[in-house]
Amino acid sequence: MIFTIDIVSIKKQLAAEAAIEMIEDGMIVGLGTGSTSSIAIDLIGKKVSEGLNILGIPTSKASENQATSLGIPLTSLSTHPSIDLAIDGADEVSPSLDLIKGLGGALVREKIVENQSKKLVIIIDDSKLVPQLGACPLPVEIIFFGHESTSTSLASLGCTPVLRMDGDKPFISDNGNVIYHCTFPNAISNPSDLALKIEKIPGVVTSGLFVNMADIVLVGSDDGLQTLKRS
Repeated sequence: MIFTIDIVSIKKQLAAEAAIEMIEDGMIVGLGTGSTSSIAIDLIGKKVSEGLNILGIPTSKASENQATSLGIPLTSLSTHPSIDLAIDGADEVSPSLDLIKGLGGALVREKIVENQSKKLVIIIDDSKLVPQLGACPLPVEIIFFGHESTSTSLASLGCTPVLRMDGDKPFISDNGNVIYHCTFPNAISNPSDLALKIEKIPGVVTSGLFVNMADIVLVGSDDGLQTLKRS
């Protein structure tokens, strides 16, 4: 029998384990969405079963379902509008710790929760580190009404927007909206400026550009754990 080692999963596990050590008893914790965040939620569930006292605020229905299945007590932003710590993954991380997030389809709730967090900790493997954002598509969530026209306005910013599909139907987010994946052929030179331009387009809910939001990025790599902090 031949056993294969998933190096990427090991790297993600390393970053998730480091993030969990930052959680303290009594905290309100934002629960991210995606494969790396799922590892963190599993670890939090184990800690809760051992007596850790926290309340979680999930960023998607998937994270909510996972947390509930693990016995993690949940709350809401209406009850707890200030979050002590949010832990989430990212699709890309630039040298200045700006992010592209949302290829998991949860960018709106992630941005809302993480904007209310005192500290945002991003957990990734080293393949997510990029010299400049834009190697992967940028997700943009758009209300369904008139989304084709909204995508034309997005294209005017120099990208190619492609409607995200779920089989033969448009993918519908937890918020009832559609998502366009926008490819920028020359990458994204000014994430802050682009984020503002996108969000001014009528019909756009938000983009997957998370600018000046990450406080700490924990990176699992071949050399072990790297900790990057916003300067």
